[in-house]
Amino acid sequence: MNIFPPPGSKWPSEIEERFSEASRFAEINEISWSRDLSQVIGQGHFEPPPWNEIIGHVRPRGGPAGLIVLGGKIVAEWGDTNRPDMTFSCAKSCISMTIGLALDDGLISNPDQPIAELVNDGGFDSIQNAPITWTNMLQLASEWEGELWGKPDIVDRNRDLSVEGRNTKKGEARPLNAPGSYWEYNDVRVNRLALAALQVIKRPLPEIFRTRIMDPIGASNTWEWHGYYNSWIEIDDRLMQSVSGGAHWGGGMFISARDQARIGLLMARNGQWDGQRVISERYIENATSPSKVNPVYGWLWWLNTDRARMPRAPEGPFQAVGAGGNSIWVDPERDLVVVSRWLQPEKTDEFLGLIYSALS
Repeated sequence: MNIFPPPGSKWPSEIEERFSEASRFAEINEISWSRDLSQVIGQGHFEPPPWNEIIGHVRPRGGPAGLIVLGGKIVAEWGDTNRPDMTFSCAKSCISMTIGLALDDGLISNPDQPIAELVNDGGFDSIQNAPITWTNMLQLASEWEGELWGKPDIVDRNRDLSVEGRNTKKGEARPLNAPGSYWEYNDVRVNRLALAALQVIKRPLPEIFRTRIMDPIGASNTWEWHGYYNSWIEIDDRLMQSVSGGAHWGGGMFISARDQARIGLLMARNGQWDGQRVISERYIENATSPSKVNPVYGWLWWLNTDRARMPRAPEGPFQAVGAGGNSIWVDPERDLVVVSRWLQPEKTDEFLGLIYSALS
């Protein structure tokens, strides 16, 4: 029988000693970042000047935190798992889920249709941008060209996550490719996707995410999802803030490890929560299928195809990943969810390896 935690903080817990090594490992391998995240962002960790200007909400982070959920029960927990912290690009996976809801509702009839067929704000008028589909953007293969909220797409060109914070080529111009033919991790284009989704859904994405995802799965009321100070638009006589899919310039998702675990458990349970269909199986299948241009990436969810990213873990799980060692690891086959916050990213594979060794 599947266990679903009730709303609030009373999550069924049965701490298991076999996971103590993994939880201790996560506690002692904290990322070296300052806990003052305004320093990390403002001093150019992600972007060189002048592109490093903070234009959204930022606040200090806590220490390492996380939990392992197996069969719906918490079997390991460390740090303050109720503290809402910035989660950087884990928010990308939340954007993906809101677009999944728009597909479920028929607001987007086909993910492979050009966004320009539904969004007429000038952002998809050019020869380069007109063919871009929802799938292209969800798979980080749009090659969208332009500027949004004062940040040009060129800041994401030549980006290499393996040397994040040390990539001297990031922001250098390169020729653009046809939409759908080239994968490159990005933030400006994901923010452009969030703006397009807002104009189709016509309600703030945090509002949709709260009423359609977070409330049904019993999440707390402590999470927040911000855009930028200049990312407000008017739709149907209502001012709405377009949210971000990261926090390179501030903003983004502020959320606790426990609420992240609920999101992971929803995905692990194929979109159902305690007998209620929350998001469709069709969305989850699309979101977790390898893209043609990058087999370890789906619809704003990371995959472990051929165990290429996490060799110590199985191939089937998928993951929401954010800078700073933020992660929601989802393993539907084992009904396993692992949330880790502020873990050295290069230690993630070893950390997961300890968990799977304990399971074997």
